[in-house]
Amino acid sequence: MSVSRAPAVPGRATLKAPGLDWLLMGAAAGLIVLGTLLVWSATSTRDDLTGGEATAYLTKQLVNVAIGLVLMVTVMATDHRWVRIVAPVFYLGSIVGLGLVLVAGSTINGSRSWLQVAGMSIQPSEFAKLSVVVGMALLVAERTEGRWRRGVRTPEVLGMLALAGVPAALIMLQPDLGTMLVLSATVFGVLAVSGADRRWLAGLTVTGIAGAAAAVSAGVLKDYQVDRFLAFTNPGLDPRGAGYNTEQARIAVGNGGLFGQGLFDGSQTRSGFVPEQHTDFIFTVAGEELGLLGAGLVIALLGIVIWRALAISADTDDIFGRVAAGGIACWFGFQAFQNIGMCLGIMPVTGVPLPFVSYGGSSMFAGMLALGLLQNIHLRSSAALPTRLLAAPRVLTRR
Repeated sequence: MSVSRAPAVPGRATLKAPGLDWLLMGAAAGLIVLGTLLVWSATSTRDDLTGGEATAYLTKQLVNVAIGLVLMVTVMATDHRWVRIVAPVFYLGSIVGLGLVLVAGSTINGSRSWLQVAGMSIQPSEFAKLSVVVGMALLVAERTEGRWRRGVRTPEVLGMLALAGVPAALIMLQPDLGTMLVLSATVFGVLAVSGADRRWLAGLTVTGIAGAAAAVSAGVLKDYQVDRFLAFTNPGLDPRGAGYNTEQARIAVGNGGLFGQGLFDGSQTRSGFVPEQHTDFIFTVAGEELGLLGAGLVIALLGIVIWRALAISADTDDIFGRVAAGGIACWFGFQAFQNIGMCLGIMPVTGVPLPFVSYGGSSMFAGMLALGLLQNIHLRSSAALPTRLLAAPRVLTRR
């Protein structure tokens, strides 16, 4: 008996030819184009925002997209080993940014979350989401190399929670409840993807619920935050106060019908009845002006981005890439659900942007960095696939 290598099956190595994930790129590009048009529509008639220049926010968003593309290409083209080397620096940088916000940040809508840098408003908490994902993925990769299939152990889980705990505490001090909810869901997803024991996941769920109840009872949350939760359960409780955003958002989405009132023609949008419509409530513009079909297209494109992130996570053999891609999918997924949910009245109102759609430089930059990392992971795994396909099949044959 001798061992011989089975002949390569023609075409198998080309099932996933090395290259970009074009479906992911196309979906993200579609979201960016739609988002830019929706931001333009939401601000073109708002002289209080634009100072009478209808294209002011369109120009700003195009600049944000251009910078984001540069960041994405930089991460995408960086050697995978350098990504892992730079990850701790990125994490520490986000911690420093969150610390500076508490010292010299600007307060907007009750939250001290922004830094003024070179004429731009930077929100460090947006970068903290990605830094936590990358930091946790790096810790798992460094500590479990060679035994990851057996899952992460208690020391690794505690280390991952400690990594996430520092930025989480700084975000709560701002306070930024929306980002905290997204970060908590992302951390939970990263732990699940990394193979943490189910008892840890169940324990964290119970602890999170108990912690939220304790925070409300102890008065940790601001009055306006508690009012938003109460208004979420009953928007008619205070229609001119805490429930105003939810009530107006529902009206705007309901106005759209199946086909919408037309881009730039939404009655609620043109009248400026929905607060923060170009940022947190951008989905209401899609619902009113593009209708159910247009809003459904936005959701479908977001679904494709999340699906491709999960597919990239499943396709790579690299532990860092698998956990990081899975974490990014959890981040995008929950943040999109939270944003769209509050526009539809099924989630409480919290200040989180819709990925790739809402106006804002920090959100766009963080999302494009994440997109570049996904493509980096995909390029590395797809380039290695033909070698694995040709080397893996080994069969026993008799002479």
